[in-house]
Amino acid sequence: MLFKDRKDAGQKIAQKLLEYQGQPNTWVLGLPRGGVVVASEVAKVLHLPLDILVVRKMGAPQCPEFAIGAVDEKGHALFNEEALVDLEISEAYKKEVLEKEKKEAQHRLELYRKNRPSLDLKNKIVILVDDGLATGATMRAAVYSAKAKKAKKIIVAIPVAAQSSLEKLKGEVDEIIYCEAPDSFGAVGSFYEHFEQTTDEEVMQLLK
Repeated sequence: MLFKDRKDAGQKIAQKLLEYQGQPNTWVLGLPRGGVVVASEVAKVLHLPLDILVVRKMGAPQCPEFAIGAVDEKGHALFNEEALVDLEISEAYKKEVLEKEKKEAQHRLELYRKNRPSLDLKNKIVILVDDGLATGATMRAAVYSAKAKKAKKIIVAIPVAAQSSLEKLKGEVDEIIYCEAPDSFGAVGSFYEHFEQTTDEEVMQLLK
């Protein structure tokens, strides 16, 4: 077990980001829901503003936990082409899951952000945080979204990551910071002592 819980993971990854402490025009963005708990701790340690970037995982038909891709609230989607071929995913299913998760991303954006101003990342340094990187699909969609919002520099900060996913991300961002990248990678939750589902209420509370 690497981390007691998401707060512990956030505090540990924050220690590797101290060069960004108090840096102007720098934002910590959590990926809802679990990533926001980790990001909240990072933002506290670094004395930086906290916000969210809403992206949704698109799961495989028989195994929703396995990501075949991810989509943001604007409908920008990234698919794992290898998984699509291996699992023989039909065009009809791709279309269906894309539409469903895009709507869910829009719904969560409205729910979490409420009266907050829209996210302006132009010329900002962005630290993207999640609780772990398995297939990497969700984070890659978040990176795409941050680029579309004209972020100046993108740093991915992740407590634990699969080696293969780190390799895929390397050429897409300016920097990747992580605590552990074990050779054998199962579910993200297996690296945490406590890994309960984060609720919408918790996310909204942290954003206050």
